[in-house]
Amino acid sequence: MENSDFIYQAKLFNRTLPEEKAEMDDLVTQKHIEIVDTIHLQLRELARINNPSKKMDEQAVTEFISSTVGPQHLYDYGVWAYYPWLKKIVHLLAEAEFIQVRTSRNKYKITPEEIAVLSTKKVGIIGLSVGQSIAMTMAMERICGELRLADFDEVELSNMNRIRCSVQDLGLNKTIIAARQIAEQDPYLRVRCFIKGVTADGIDDFLSGYGKLDLLVEESDGIDMKIISRIKAKEYGIPVIMDTNDKGMLDVERFDLEPERPIFHGRLTRIEGLSLHELADKLSNLSISEKVEYLVDIIGFENVSNAMKASLPEMNKTIVGWPQLASAVILGGAMVTDVGRRILLNKMSTSGRYFVDFDEIIRDFKA
Repeated sequence: MENSDFIYQAKLFNRTLPEEKAEMDDLVTQKHIEIVDTIHLQLRELARINNPSKKMDEQAVTEFISSTVGPQHLYDYGVWAYYPWLKKIVHLLAEAEFIQVRTSRNKYKITPEEIAVLSTKKVGIIGLSVGQSIAMTMAMERICGELRLADFDEVELSNMNRIRCSVQDLGLNKTIIAARQIAEQDPYLRVRCFIKGVTADGIDDFLSGYGKLDLLVEESDGIDMKIISRIKAKEYGIPVIMDTNDKGMLDVERFDLEPERPIFHGRLTRIEGLSLHELADKLSNLSISEKVEYLVDIIGFENVSNAMKASLPEMNKTIVGWPQLASAVILGGAMVTDVGRRILLNKMSTSGRYFVDFDEIIRDFKA
């Protein structure tokens, strides 16, 4: 790992290794580093999880901890995770034990065998305005072992209506904010940030440069990358999911199972016959009205909510960005994670367009 990665990843220390022990000892002598040590609490929980049918009294817990830690000092047990942006170093269980405890309450909605399979999967997310909620939900549920996050944009104050961050994060790249939050929750989950976003020239690196993705989640604001990422995902045989965060619309395109399937369910015929570079040139400088035309082709005007229909004519008149609500974005995080998990576990094999439209599902019949 290069030093630049530590702007969004924790640096891990194993004190059983002399070099890492010495490096950590040198680090914690710096007065600004806060030590957070809850390893005893984590070991107590590990004891209960490994003995679910046994009532663990204090003596039984103590014996389990003593047996698990062995002759080494408790301070040297497990792993220490240093978070440079927090100026904190945190004592944690070693990776296997940490994952065992952290995912224990997923069982048996996700079986131990499925947890093991999911830990080998790689998921890429393009676009972190909507994608942050998806990334955080996937990480929390731990449906993959690696996340790739791509977005060139920095968080602005107006983004905070649907992006989970603090005011001290304003001006930071969106992928770094998400990656830091994931690292603070699970430093063993591999995250790669593409802070310059993804372009036509760089899409191959994103999709396959570190091993081929098992799933692509496309949430880009750019029409060009929506189209180009699908064309390339189709070439690689990578399934694609997109949450539209309007009317709870979710698109699933199984290019892994249907290699000849047209992108966007065959709704976008105006680009047929164009090469990748011709597409990039054609799509990179679209006006707002031209973008709307493409979106109407892709989504269908009949699938746009009344509130969104009213918003579109106001773009660059009374509003400066696409309207997005936190409730819709967070719903998208849940939908994409659930469907993505089933795809990764071979429990879903269909493509299609699906709706979780609260206005239709939960209606005021007196209105």
